[in-house]
Amino acid sequence: MFLASKLLWLLAQPLSLIFILLIASYIAGGAGFKRLFGFLSGLAATLFFFTLFTSTGGVLLQGLENRIARPASLPADLSCIIILGGAFENEVIAARGGIEFNQAADRFVEGLRLAQSHPAARILVSGGDGSFSGRYEGDAHAAETFFSTFGIAPERLIREDRSRTTFENATNTKELLEANGLSDCALITSAFHMPRSVGLFRKLGIAVTPWPVDYRTSGRLSLSPDFSQPSLNAQLTTTAMREWTGLIAYYLSGRTHVLFPQ
Repeated sequence: MFLASKLLWLLAQPLSLIFILLIASYIAGGAGFKRLFGFLSGLAATLFFFTLFTSTGGVLLQGLENRIARPASLPADLSCIIILGGAFENEVIAARGGIEFNQAADRFVEGLRLAQSHPAARILVSGGDGSFSGRYEGDAHAAETFFSTFGIAPERLIREDRSRTTFENATNTKELLEANGLSDCALITSAFHMPRSVGLFRKLGIAVTPWPVDYRTSGRLSLSPDFSQPSLNAQLTTTAMREWTGLIAYYLSGRTHVLFPQ
């Protein structure tokens, strides 16, 4: 299932889909199907324009980010901080050493801040190797180096290093919470990823306080042309489409109670 979902997304993400549509249009044109050629090439051009030269991706991502707001504060006696992986560049770390983050670094920066302000709380990091090869250590392993560098005692850390998907994050985390007698935890992940994560945790009966981080939009975007940052627009669209696809897939498969958790 993991590999199938990875392969499906490689084909379904916007720029890949545009490429597939173009190839299909050329085949249709070469076979003499002029109307089909025009339809497919026009669809590819339209998708290309909206992906690169409008704020569509930002608006779609913004809807996800605005869905679940961060509370004003967390309980002073917080017992656990759950951090979902996806922030470390594990392939780069394997080759070069050190600590290397990607755009989701806020998950661990904020996790560190909360760990320092709530010294009695355990820190559960959920994240294995989500690569195709499975040859790298996941975020749970990299987190041990990160937190110890900033003086967080190793015994506070609980590593969940088997998960490769958000669903596995939730199910494996539930087992560890029960084994360690922990409940009513804070949940840290990217704001756009929070609705799907909260939906999964609620379906499994895990009570969490959402603590979204890693915002990618201002929250005030409107749909409009945008020729100033095509590469960023493509990235935002891809991230948004992946997350919306995940929400739909998890709802249809019964892994969440509702399509768009709040």
